Amino acid sequence: MALWDRIKESASTMQTQLNAKKNDLKSGAFRDASMAMCALVAAADGSIDPAERQRVSSLIAGNEVLRNFPAEDLQRRFNDYCQQLTSDFEVGKVSILQTIGKVGKKPTEARAVIQIGIVIGGADGNFDNTERAVVREACFAAGITPNEFDL
Repeated sequence: MALWDRIKESASTMQTQLNAKKNDLKSGAFRDASMAMCALVAAADGSIDPAERQRVSSLIAGNEVLRNFPAEDLQRRFNDYCQQLTSDFEVGKVSILQTIGKVGKKPTEARAVIQIGIVIGGADGNFDNTERAVVREACFAAGITPNEFDL
């Protein structure tokens, strides 16, 4: 199977797993960590171009699990996290990883946040090394072994 197909299949499988847990994923910490993860993946290479920002915004709006929260609220939070990363990537990344770390005490939420990162990163069929690296860092922040997700 081609790498492209494996990435798409993995993202699809993770989205199915997330949908099955939708009712367990309603906390504010999960909401914040999910939006932080989306911004982190979008800015994985150190910048966020407008097309990528729009693509991630569309993925957020269409994600079944994230429909537990008002779309405008998610968009505002995503934009705030993106702004932190574009203002000063390294400082913003530390703050975002701290936000992601807050779900570490709830393994279901922590794993779901990592899965969202993988879904967002793989949505274009290219879960590249910079995206994998930031999701790996998020795993450590959330207290999850990256090997669990083949990172």
